[in-house]
Amino acid sequence: MGRSSKPKSKSVSEFVLFDVLYDDGSRSSNRRVPSSELGGLDGDEPARAIIEAQDREIALMSGSPRGRIKSLSRSPVR
Repeated sequence: MGRSSKPKSKSVSEFVLFDVLYDDGSRSSNRRVPSSELGGLDGDEPARAIIEAQDREIALMSGSPRGRIKSLSRSPVR
């Protein structure tokens, strides 16, 4: 018969969202980090390196570098 008309949705737990506060006072909300990279003994610490790498890619494309990350926190669940 025919296929279902609904596209398959991604698992809710595929990504963890983080809010980032930079040294210059700017904020970035809901930054996506793969959940498979988190947990274990390091907890959420790998998220910093992943978000810094994302910032470097964005800076290359935009020509405007981001400041240093002051703090990271998980975004509130909606």
